[in-house]
Amino acid sequence: MTSSLRFLTRSAVAVALVLGGVASAQDSSGNLDLPSDPKIFGKNDPNHRTATVIINGEVITGTDVDQRVALIVAASGGKIEPEELERLRMQVLRNLMDETLQIQEAKAQGMTVEDAEVDETYARIAQQNFGQEPKALDAYLVKIGSSPASLKRQIRGELSWQRLLRRNVQPYVSVSDEEVRDVLKRQQEQKGTEEYRVGEIFLSANSENRDAVAQNAMKIVQQLQQGGSFVGYARQFSEASTAPVGGDLGWVRLAQLPPELSNAIATLQPGQMAGPIEVRGGFSIVVLIDKRQILTADPRDAILSLKQISISFPKGTTEAQATAQAQTFAETMKTARGCSTVDGIAAGIGAEVVTNDQIKARDLPGPLQNMVLALQLGETTAPFGSIEDGVRVLMLCGRDDPKVDTGPDFDTVQAQMEDERINKRAQSYMRDLRRDAIIDYGN
Repeated sequence: MTSSLRFLTRSAVAVALVLGGVASAQDSSGNLDLPSDPKIFGKNDPNHRTATVIINGEVITGTDVDQRVALIVAASGGKIEPEELERLRMQVLRNLMDETLQIQEAKAQGMTVEDAEVDETYARIAQQNFGQEPKALDAYLVKIGSSPASLKRQIRGELSWQRLLRRNVQPYVSVSDEEVRDVLKRQQEQKGTEEYRVGEIFLSANSENRDAVAQNAMKIVQQLQQGGSFVGYARQFSEASTAPVGGDLGWVRLAQLPPELSNAIATLQPGQMAGPIEVRGGFSIVVLIDKRQILTADPRDAILSLKQISISFPKGTTEAQATAQAQTFAETMKTARGCSTVDGIAAGIGAEVVTNDQIKARDLPGPLQNMVLALQLGETTAPFGSIEDGVRVLMLCGRDDPKVDTGPDFDTVQAQMEDERINKRAQSYMRDLRRDAIIDYGN
């Protein structure tokens, strides 16, 4: 099972905080008129929550929250501190409340998601993560403290929301042909400049909850720095339309992004993260997945044929002994005259040979990409590995270089622009549902 289960849910923003006993008004400009030194009447402990919440008459139980939290803990490899776990529970409750509103709204508009549709998606997730029937996924969810019902409810919420957007938002979003042609023209003008594949977690904020959302974003960053799954957290918490795909924005140019994000991303190397970064409407956490040059063939897209030759070290081998053996191994491999002779030489020294005829250079670990791309046919890399895992070399047996990238076509660019506009309207739609909800936290 991969560490980042394919979560399908969207995420929520904080529920508006009601300050008991403080008279507040709203001026004509829409800004709240709040006292600078308010006197609080009564207790207001944000860390205290009752076991259940009732939203428009539907109950969300503590068990519902626990089972959803278990999914995120599993995606993070179980590395969540107790303090962070409490914050996570509060966020998950907000997610469940949004999810409930989405399902309720779909039902109210006659767009109920049938059980068969949910089961079909659930089975597809089981196939993608386990390569077998849903029972394996059932067992995994129970093992980590969640349940099939919890994940299926996530699926139902996502399908409901997608259906609502298709009917109530998408038909009213349009991108003209002229706008698309302008984008394509700019791409041609920018040929050879860099574009970036970016992952984003976006949390919306306003003047009232800014500090709380900023703290929440920082907690997420800390979890990611400790090994949490960016994809898993994006699927659970991001409020952008890219949440279902793990926050992946695809390939973008810096000019397409807000200046705050483009400035940060320009300083990153693939795999590095930045944030939280305050942007208009909230905070973003970004990770640079990859970068390339626009409309230029990228050598890392070359399809390689490689042979990996490896040896292992006996238990108790010292660092000095391993270094000496690795050097001897490398010298021996240099005697190979092309890939046709490798198997025989490897057999003579007790080495193992593994062949991969269809691997992209960009799919290799970062330090190996340039090393392999610099090889000529029949040449080997320098030895790499460890005492525990053994040492290995790669021999280049073939290389098919990529063709020049012609860039996205008209329909792809138009779809990307439409998605951006749908996302903005979807956020407004969700705010309306939250504002109109009747919520009972109990006593």
